[in-house]
Amino acid sequence: MATAADYNLGPNTFPRGWFIVAESTELDKGPMAVRFFGRDLALYRGESGKPVLLDAYCAHMGTHLTASTSAMIVKNGEQIEGDSIRCPYHGWRYSCEGDVDDIPYSDGPYPKSASIRSYPVVDSMGCVMAWFDPDGREPEYEAPFLKQWDDPQWVRWELDHLGELAIHPQEILDNMSDVRHLGPTHGQPCEYFSNEFRDHIIIQRQGGEMQLYNAKLQTTTWYTGPGVLLSKQIFGEAEMFELIANTPVDDGVVKCWHAVLYKGQQNPANHGDKAAQIQAQAGALEAFAADFNVWKHKRPAIKVMQLKTDGPFRAGRKWYSQFYATPEEAAKIREEVNGVLLTEGMTKPEDAGHNIDNDLPF
Repeated sequence: MATAADYNLGPNTFPRGWFIVAESTELDKGPMAVRFFGRDLALYRGESGKPVLLDAYCAHMGTHLTASTSAMIVKNGEQIEGDSIRCPYHGWRYSCEGDVDDIPYSDGPYPKSASIRSYPVVDSMGCVMAWFDPDGREPEYEAPFLKQWDDPQWVRWELDHLGELAIHPQEILDNMSDVRHLGPTHGQPCEYFSNEFRDHIIIQRQGGEMQLYNAKLQTTTWYTGPGVLLSKQIFGEAEMFELIANTPVDDGVVKCWHAVLYKGQQNPANHGDKAAQIQAQAGALEAFAADFNVWKHKRPAIKVMQLKTDGPFRAGRKWYSQFYATPEEAAKIREEVNGVLLTEGMTKPEDAGHNIDNDLPF
């Protein structure tokens, strides 16, 4: 298992950005104990509907705020008050900002030293997304969102929960530059391919006949930051957006999710469209599972034996390193890599008639 230090990514162990930490519907079952970014976290939904993510442990005696299922305050459904949460051990109450705002047996003042870290969290496209910055800075950009999510012609996804994988996310992000794996791994040799770097976004445009779909597939794929991939895909009469998300659990371990947002033939989408969405998501997952299986059984590629015809791995890794760097260094990295890069032997997307970028949110 390789770590961030092995890839020489920067001063931080975990990247800065928006990451999925749960499916929204999971919070309907109550508070969750989760682990990401090498730390234990408490995730719950307040009475206002707001999702809240806090460091897990009460400063009083170190109790995990959301791991207990046996405490009577939990059994009685009394743990959440407004958007605050009470510790199941002694009832200290933490606000959604991470400050103690009530102690049942004290009139205050409440110790500021008992405050714990709170993380920016949003509900977006059926996902709970959290902003993580190892240095505690506020979000630099908005969480990704597709306007099609609110269009009744599009059938919404339910997430495929793929579990944890012992691989550093650098190896996952390498796929954005890796034109030559598409034929052997996915049965879709590229007819054209390019990468574009736009500050915190990396874009891949490619197309070719795909064996699994028995049709020509055109995709525009992008990461908004290091953790959330969205891909607009057109093949035959079908149009969809694929989601692939990775979130660091520990250094060298990620948790992954997958889903498909599908454009129905009817507006609003009908039962037949919903059945087609299920089939499309299953097919896309089958294709992605080929990557997942390769990652599971490969050794770390600390250095890629780069060929000119491989794809711009070095530029892709340089772009990715910005999320481990200071904001000042990240700005320099963006200035260095921003622009379009072509791969030797590949046709330009515009010369191949790639025109599916209209109305994309980047």
